[in-house]
Amino acid sequence: MAATGLEVFDRTVQTTNIWLDEIMKTIGPDRHAAWHALGAVLHALRDRLPLELAVHLGAQLPLLVRGLYYDQWHVARQPEKLRSLDEFLQRVAEGLRGTRPMDVRDATLAVLRTLAHHVDPGQVHKVAEALPGEIREFWRKGERAAAPRGGAGA
Repeated sequence: MAATGLEVFDRTVQTTNIWLDEIMKTIGPDRHAAWHALGAVLHALRDRLPLELAVHLGAQLPLLVRGLYYDQWHVARQPEKLRSLDEFLQRVAEGLRGTRPMDVRDATLAVLRTLAHHVDPGQVHKVAEALPGEIREFWRKGERAAAPRGGAGA
């Protein structure tokens, strides 16, 4: 039986839980921490992207995650001038204040990998290309490290 009685709500809760489960594989079995990590990274990413690209990314997110993504967004300050990986990770760390301690790099990679797994590859490519090289390379290295090895190619 459906939890809410509305398929769109049940589907977004189910999809969001899948995303959180993927994040928890890296940061540990704490759904609240995974939710905070998801929000902190999405906000840092959203605020760094050019406006049009940020909106296109938001449109690709599940309804519940989309609400988190747009929460407390101030379009007039878009895009932030985070140029280095350290600045980006510091922005994520600020978003993680008030949660249990976790490795900011691991949490960031977990969320970026989850995005890359669930969002259209063309959109992920556009988002990555809009980031400074150091941040883009961090994301790509994290994806390569998480890729299964020795499997049959497509």
